[in-house]
Amino acid sequence: MSLHTQTLTELRAGLTQGEFSALDIAESCLAAVAQQDTSFGAFLSLDAEAILAAARDADITQPLGGLPIGIKDNINVLGQPCTCGSKMLENKYISPYDAGVTKKLRAAGAICFGRTNMDEFAMGSSTENSALRRTINPVAPDHIPGGSSGGSAAAVAANFVPAALGSDTGGSIRQPASHCGIVGLKPSYGRVSRYGLVAFASSLDQIGPMTRSVADAALVLQAIAGHDPQDSTSLPVAVPDFSANLQKGVKGLRLGLPKEYFSDGLDPAVRAAVQKAIDQLANQGAEIIDVSLPHTSYAVATYYIIAPAEASSNLSRFDGIRYGHRASAPADILSLYERSREEGFGPEVKRRIILGTYVLSSGYYDAYYTKAQKVRTLIRRDFDQAFEKVDALLSPVAPTPARLIGGCTNPLEDYMADVCTIPVNLAGLPAISVPLPTSPLPIGLQIITPHMQEALLLQVAQAVERS
Repeated sequence: MSLHTQTLTELRAGLTQGEFSALDIAESCLAAVAQQDTSFGAFLSLDAEAILAAARDADITQPLGGLPIGIKDNINVLGQPCTCGSKMLENKYISPYDAGVTKKLRAAGAICFGRTNMDEFAMGSSTENSALRRTINPVAPDHIPGGSSGGSAAAVAANFVPAALGSDTGGSIRQPASHCGIVGLKPSYGRVSRYGLVAFASSLDQIGPMTRSVADAALVLQAIAGHDPQDSTSLPVAVPDFSANLQKGVKGLRLGLPKEYFSDGLDPAVRAAVQKAIDQLANQGAEIIDVSLPHTSYAVATYYIIAPAEASSNLSRFDGIRYGHRASAPADILSLYERSREEGFGPEVKRRIILGTYVLSSGYYDAYYTKAQKVRTLIRRDFDQAFEKVDALLSPVAPTPARLIGGCTNPLEDYMADVCTIPVNLAGLPAISVPLPTSPLPIGLQIITPHMQEALLLQVAQAVERS
């Protein structure tokens, strides 16, 4: 029985009915990784003994009892390495604690299954920026899996695990989900604890589920959502039953199409697939309304001021003194700082640190960072005004399908590819990528709802999946 190919929902039902055990699932997943991950590169590390021990002790009466969940390697798991895909932390750091989401997964009975590959410190859209391993797209092996949560997306798409956690700062859950043909959900900012997530951009980062079905995404979100007093950005709001309205459909809902997300630069295959999904939702009784988000054209520039600025501050702790890579035989303390960071960080991380330090420097703070924060407010207002007219927004996740590995010659190309996902992070809204029936390359539909409206988000997503 190929248990590793089943969804969380299917595995949960089989466990409840006694068709197999949690140990059977763990062994099936581990065997699949052993056979194929040398090709796909989804995992950076895997503690098989710990996984099997957890499976033997699993309480299958819990919501996720005995079910394996891959964990992106910037989320702390007690006793496991946390490298962030960087030489700065490779063989240098074993986590002494569980992140907030890791605690919640364990409380729900889930098994933390390995550390998935990622762009270094979550900076990238292809997972080519990992300093430790190359990850390929299991659906299209010559193509990128997307990023920065490319390892999590690949692990789910390759049927190594039924679900994984990723982090999303500018599209890093939704874009790889789209490229690998799976579901990827970025929750509202404040819905899920960031405690124990190695910060890239603190006002943008959010952890979310990557799964093979919308119902599975609802199950994982149910487990990891909720207030965490250890995270000052975690909101003390009630967590609804995210699965309750999955079958409710879209009849009577007003679904908006932001004209700025359907520009001339959209790949014809993406446009056709998204339009077909929109037509199917209309046939199910949804009202389709054209809307505008006029400040969308400023989103990428705004993001690449705010995110690097916050990264420059967050990554200053990696200095060769407290932890992380330390240069050998430095001439003096300044040399220690310079060489440790030069040797530990890769090109993309250095690029963003330099950019962020520049926009925060004396004489440029108001010209760049302050102005970017003002534009961010305008982008948020655009969404507020749009949601006065519609219940949810529909758009492509990315303007093109996954590009070829090594096909980017200019980092700006990858930056611009996030034009449809970045505004959601700037506004702190929930969004999801749902795979559409396309070939040869996967394409995802993005659904966006108002803040803390993940139940509605999943309701619309389920209608897309069902159609």
